[in-house]
Amino acid sequence: MFLRNAWYVAAWDSEVTRQPSAVRILGERIALYRTTAGSPVALEDACPHRKLPLSMGRVKDDEVECGYHGLVFNRAGECTRIPGSRNLSRTVHVRSYPAVSKYGLVWIWMGDASRADVNCILSVEHWEEPNWDRNRGGTMTVDCNYLYITDNLLDPSHVAWVHRASFGNEDCEANEVEVTESPEGVLASRWIYDSEVPPFYRGIVSFEGRCDRLQHYETRFPSHAVIKAVFVPAGSGGPGRSIHDQALVMDSYNLLTPIDENHTRYYWFQMRNAHVGDESVSRSMDDGVREAFEEDRVVLAAVHEGFAESTTRSIDLGIDRAPLLFRRRLQSMIDAEEGPIAPNHARRKVGEAGPPP
Repeated sequence: MFLRNAWYVAAWDSEVTRQPSAVRILGERIALYRTTAGSPVALEDACPHRKLPLSMGRVKDDEVECGYHGLVFNRAGECTRIPGSRNLSRTVHVRSYPAVSKYGLVWIWMGDASRADVNCILSVEHWEEPNWDRNRGGTMTVDCNYLYITDNLLDPSHVAWVHRASFGNEDCEANEVEVTESPEGVLASRWIYDSEVPPFYRGIVSFEGRCDRLQHYETRFPSHAVIKAVFVPAGSGGPGRSIHDQALVMDSYNLLTPIDENHTRYYWFQMRNAHVGDESVSRSMDDGVREAFEEDRVVLAAVHEGFAESTTRSIDLGIDRAPLLFRRRLQSMIDAEEGPIAPNHARRKVGEAGPPP
């Protein structure tokens, strides 16, 4: 179901403090807190004595104390104190997860700690460039399997129906999508020519009239997407052409963290090359993006429920090529982690049509 040797977002930086907090990632309960130096710490959220969540305890110096009987664990998960006991056994410990702060987020490595490499965290272009700005971003919980959201983030066509009042319009209905792949993931993209500027972007573009528009939907393993929107005056866009000096470019970073097989935590923020330093534009865009993502959330929860309760076969269309390719490649990566599966443990693969396993 999940790729474990990968970085996922555990929380916004601002959410991780000296007070332990609880999160659930890939079905595992994790306690987060921050050291006095500011480094995030992620531990298994269960004291090995009576399994009280460590997130219900307190941080003393840079260690966490269980709130039931006072066992203390350091950031490596080692038990450093058992009240009433002089001897500490090396078998008393909790799992520690690699965790780092980057791009205003706390990232956690869910697999083999020896393979954790911070250089493998998704790179955010233009993060500190003076001619770019970013929206504050947001978070929501979506009541569906994360693969339905990766499907959605590789599907430029859905904006014509789900986001007609925000990101899309009727010009998005029929244009063919080009699908390519890379070692990092799958890309679905297309240019739409001589189109009306969709409602969300009308107050942001710096030119008048119709536009040429690039929809660039790229989803990278395990479950992170970069959606690039480019708007230029009609007649000036297209593959291989230099970017117009009035172009609006917005890069939307969509970071999915599976809570379990039925729920997903969705983090996002946008980078833009326009209205740099204008906080009112940032607030307006934040509000508009959240409204649009709420439209996705309603649809995807209904899709999850529909598949869960379905008694008939589902079909795939040509527009599903990129999502299915992403699923197949992700499944091969998961299989490589898990090793061979015995025949009596057969299961639906994430790369097959229809619902996730």
